[in-house]
Amino acid sequence: MKVKVIKNNQFDLPVYETKGSAGVDLQANIESSVILKPLERALVPTGLFLEIPEGYEAQVRARSGLAIKHGISLVNGIGTIDSDYRGEIKVILINLGDKEFTINNGDRIAQMIFIKHEQADFELVEELQDTERGKGGFGHTGV
Repeated sequence: MKVKVIKNNQFDLPVYETKGSAGVDLQANIESSVILKPLERALVPTGLFLEIPEGYEAQVRARSGLAIKHGISLVNGIGTIDSDYRGEIKVILINLGDKEFTINNGDRIAQMIFIKHEQADFELVEELQDTERGKGGFGHTGV
């Protein structure tokens, strides 16, 4: 799969760090450092613009190291970049930790993964096929 990129930053194109990597890191493209206080959030630009093939999406996810060491996560859990979006990729970070966290230009702030998807064709019906699980929802199988 080819993804066309416009790069308005001084960094290299994103790369897969290992042969088995599913995602590539996104870097902060900021003029001055951003300090995130506990429970504060910020929209951090990357300087990347993508042309994602139709039938795919890019998912922006938190970096596990930032999450466990500093409590840095994404406000929306996982961000979706649709194939028809042409704006700059920006990351909505939140500090869930108890200390201030500084984001500097070039810091790796999130990861991006490409996923193939399909669009559903919804069909209105009167009933759904029954299953063994049925309507069992949150926690229905126990702890």
